[in-house]
Amino acid sequence: MIRRLNLLFLWGFWILIIALTTVVGGVPATAESKGVHRNAYATMMYMGTPRDYEFYIATRVMLRSLSRLGVDADLVVIASLDVPLHWVQTLEQEDGAKVVRVENLNNPYKGQSNFNRRFKLTLNKLYAWSLTNYERVVMLDSDNLFLQKTDELFQCGQFCAVFINPCIFHTGLFVLQPSTMVFNDMLHQLKVGMDNPDGADQGFISGYFPDLLDQPMFHPSLNGTRLQGNYRLPLGYQMDASYYYLRLRWSVPCGPNSVITFPGAPWLKPWYWWSWPVLPLGIQWHEQRRQTLGYDAEMPLVLIQTVFYLGIIVMTRLARPNLSKLCYRREDTKSTFLIRTGLKLIAIWSILAAYIIPFFLIPRTVHPIIGWGLYLLGSFALSCIALNAFLLPILPVLMPWLGIFGALLVMAYPWYSDGVVRALAVFAYAFCASPVAWTALVKIMSCLHVSIEREGFLPRLSDSAAPAGLNKLY
Repeated sequence: MIRRLNLLFLWGFWILIIALTTVVGGVPATAESKGVHRNAYATMMYMGTPRDYEFYIATRVMLRSLSRLGVDADLVVIASLDVPLHWVQTLEQEDGAKVVRVENLNNPYKGQSNFNRRFKLTLNKLYAWSLTNYERVVMLDSDNLFLQKTDELFQCGQFCAVFINPCIFHTGLFVLQPSTMVFNDMLHQLKVGMDNPDGADQGFISGYFPDLLDQPMFHPSLNGTRLQGNYRLPLGYQMDASYYYLRLRWSVPCGPNSVITFPGAPWLKPWYWWSWPVLPLGIQWHEQRRQTLGYDAEMPLVLIQTVFYLGIIVMTRLARPNLSKLCYRREDTKSTFLIRTGLKLIAIWSILAAYIIPFFLIPRTVHPIIGWGLYLLGSFALSCIALNAFLLPILPVLMPWLGIFGALLVMAYPWYSDGVVRALAVFAYAFCASPVAWTALVKIMSCLHVSIEREGFLPRLSDSAAPAGLNKLY
């Protein structure tokens, strides 16, 4: 009996040793497989704007482009608690990001007269200083387009940023050393109401590091030595897209041409399908999305709209519907005049709607070629309704369609010498197209007058068997 107990004890001992060896030996391998690093690229997400989904897509594309470049750092998303859980799971499971959930920081500057409400929660960016598991963090906005790996930035000091504006550095990309002391002091400055010119992260961080302009320029060392102190980053780490639009090529002499930023109008961010060819760089962002995230999320809606528009074209071609043929008395009464005027207004608005409605139905982040193709198809299909309903000539009604298509070709022409020549070409096209558009409008109004007032469209009421002042249908 004792011998059996000893054998069981030995077996249990060996099993325990094997289990401990497996667990202890497996931890480093598991951590390495998840990509735990000393440094991190971080960005933030919060809810409460009309463009939450677009910024979510932009964040995913940026994270995947960083992974594709093979950066030697963790990818971190500072997400507010109201970010949808399925978005968080997608970021973690599909994009390889580490999501840090935080409460939204209260913005004490929201009562300022110049405050822009879309920047209400951008102070969540201060949470980057709380990521003390990392030695250095590169904090990013989601509208950055990476052209090459920038891991040398982790050699920079406690705070480093790029001066896009000659006197104000840009907070779309900056390097920081996480510090609980600095983070708590920033929270204290929020409570006491430190001056903030714009009420957003840009103004607050610029005020917190007021002497950065006087600091030396960052140059990475060949041996990878980590620097101490604050530094200015070369412009090549945050190239403003407006520099490109002037010459249609990059001419940034200082530093590597590594990162493009789009700090302009929010409705011309590169992920919107209509941003190209209006802004030529939009196609580069979509090329990165095509290579990384793809467009599977938008394609079902694109296919549904395509089938719908093709169905409209076929039905209007086969049926050629007209408005209900109302019959009125022969006299030119006041009611007849009002109806005819109303029909003219309806016809004009239906033509305008044909060019407006498709724009708002297309998924905003779809590829520009797909987006513009779907827009042209939709506007053509809806124009066919007005064409057949009001018996209008096809060329004047489709003149805006031809004008938009021509403008796209002029803007997308790839061989302009610089941005000034391109702008002049677009202006010349608009100048030449304006008289044609005006002539088409006059032609449409003339045809409407003939179509609506002729007897074939509004047949006359028979003079017999009807009391005076009453309408009758044949």
